[in-house]
Parts: sequence; C-alpha cells; structure tokens
Amino acid sequence: MSERGVKAMGLKAPSILTFMLSVILTMAVLFTIFFKAEIPLINEGGGFWALLVAQVVLILGCTMRGL
Repeated sequence: MSERGVKAMGLKAPSILTFMLSVILTMAVLFTIFFKAEIPLINEGGGFWALLVAQVVLILGCTMRGL
C-alpha cells in the first residue's frame, strides 16, 4: 500500500565493479586486523576509515543509478 505523495525508495543491485571494490577494501581491512598484514594506508590508523569508505561505496552503488 502506498500513501498518496509518498514515493518508495528504489534500490537496485550494485554493479560487479562497485561490489568487488567494496569487498576488496573490506577484506584488506580485515587482513590488517586479524593477520597483521602490512598495508600502508590502512595500518596508519586508517582501518576504520577504509572500512567506512568500502561500505559507503556499496551503499551508493545500491541507491544511485549508473554507479
């Protein structure tokens, strides 16, 4: 049921490139945390921010057309 004037948010599956970019960034952060891997930008305190960027990329890929 849709109320008058209320538009449902249209979600779509992200492209394979967007999805893989998000997965690769997430895996890189997990490798630095659990396996103590040396990844320069992530090891310098940027693990949280790299994970945040990966999830924002995935969210944008699901909500915006052509991304």
